[in-house]
Amino acid sequence: MDTIVGIDLGTTNSAVSIIENDKPILIPNALGEVLTPSVVGIDLHNKLIVGRAAREFQVVHPERCASVFKRRMGSDWKATLGDRTFTPEELSGMILKSLKDDAEVYLGHSVNRAVITVPAYFNEHQRKATMHAGQIAGFRVDRIFNEPTAAALAYGKVDSHTERTLLVFDLGGGTFDVSVVEIMEGAIEVKSSAGEGFLGGEDFTRALVAKVLDGQGMHFEKAELKMPLLVSRLMNQCEDAKRLLSKEESATVRMPKPDGTFADDSPTITIARSEFHHWMDHVLARVEPPVRRALGDAGLKRTQIDEVILVGGATRMPSVVQRVTEIFDKPPLNNLNPDEVVALGAGIQAGLIARNASLEDLVVTDVAPFTLGIETCKRFGMNHRDGYYMPIINRNTTIPTSRVERVGTLYANQREILLKVFQGEGRRVEDNILLGELAVKDIPIGPAGQEVDVRFTYDLNGVLEVEATVVATRKKVSRIVTKLAKGLTPEQIQEAVASMQLLKLHPREDGKNQFLLRRAERLYAELPPHERLMLTDILDAFERALEAGDRESIDGMGSALAEFLDQFDPGLNPGDRGTSDDDW
Repeated sequence: MDTIVGIDLGTTNSAVSIIENDKPILIPNALGEVLTPSVVGIDLHNKLIVGRAAREFQVVHPERCASVFKRRMGSDWKATLGDRTFTPEELSGMILKSLKDDAEVYLGHSVNRAVITVPAYFNEHQRKATMHAGQIAGFRVDRIFNEPTAAALAYGKVDSHTERTLLVFDLGGGTFDVSVVEIMEGAIEVKSSAGEGFLGGEDFTRALVAKVLDGQGMHFEKAELKMPLLVSRLMNQCEDAKRLLSKEESATVRMPKPDGTFADDSPTITIARSEFHHWMDHVLARVEPPVRRALGDAGLKRTQIDEVILVGGATRMPSVVQRVTEIFDKPPLNNLNPDEVVALGAGIQAGLIARNASLEDLVVTDVAPFTLGIETCKRFGMNHRDGYYMPIINRNTTIPTSRVERVGTLYANQREILLKVFQGEGRRVEDNILLGELAVKDIPIGPAGQEVDVRFTYDLNGVLEVEATVVATRKKVSRIVTKLAKGLTPEQIQEAVASMQLLKLHPREDGKNQFLLRRAERLYAELPPHERLMLTDILDAFERALEAGDRESIDGMGSALAEFLDQFDPGLNPGDRGTSDDDW
């Protein structure tokens, strides 16, 4: 039997689901629990332990356990547990294998296919790493599925025929996602997504630990390095206190000794809920920029959101509920268990792929989480300056999709173009992630401007195909982009330093101009496509003025740029922009 399961591979907990009796259900693990902690350990006998056993073991042997490794997916980070070293993909693969075993016991037959969820903001490297983790566990991964889309699917399955616009507010253990979703006549359409990879319940716990340690005259980072058993024990207590403060007005923690044990006279610290909320305010403030970006990309104001859905265990905190209520002027919904809703949605998506009859009237679309494009040159007077980013597929474009842009040669008789493919939101490629390169050769001899069509095709798993066609000859070349970005070699760094010494002072280096450029490039990453084009035109004119050294033009274009930034910059308070608080 070829069953497809849906898996929420979470930062803190993971879960697996299937469609049973026309509805999604979560499969229990060996302990009878539907949530499996995303913790891996190597015990004192060098045996692998996964899940709740590993979480318990981590309190007393933190050096032999790994957690929160989802944040490291797609990176070179490694964890050393005992005498063995693991990549994030291998650690995630062990969690997935545990879930696979649970599903096989429950169903009574082998399970080899899965849909696995990821944060919406995960880039190509992170998505491929997740697919690799699934393969390590023995799965054929049918789909990599965005977490907020999965949550919206679970809510949409409950009532798929009431037209409404949802905002999915997904604050989990280690990541934060927000998506704007439209539901109409059985169709669930994702309009936009945004998020942050290092924001979640783990950050609230660590902030609480830091406050407790500070009250005892200790610094968090130093204590974590010199007294890991103390910090591990305190982390466990603060996690419990954080959860208790969602229900009670106060909670207590005991200060461990450096070896992680307690003495009879160990200090006891009482934490009031109001005090905890105040301490966490700076962490919670980080949810607003992604919310602004998602609304801006969807072309909606917050007053146009019909319902806000809470997803992820961290949304149980009253301070989160209060902040969301303040932002949208309405209480959010949590009709489904926030810890389980993503896994339930993954199970529905698995059922859709398997063509489950109960889901025939449900259609789901998703969006590209990041902008994809190539490096280009721009002309400033008689000079060309490279390093600029030309988007081909803008973030939050409905996928799967295929888009074409036309480029041309820079010089007469140029026979080859090297296309460098990037992912990100920066105006300059140095601020984005290099995904790979594609050489286009045998371009006909002729004047500058020989044309090449560059086509990007992006699928639902986040796999990108790049195809280039020489217009004059129709010769094509293509590749699936997988190459990781590489850092500069020591020799390249020395060359760059030497080149900088040759630069002369220029209006570009003027402090005010530098500030305008940096502020504009930061805003560029946050704007929807139409406003990006407007900013690009103004920035190009400003940079041409800087290149020419014309002080009058610099002042004029600088003023125009500053005026644009003051109008659109979401980093300012709404009142500072001279607009209504309802404009976002």
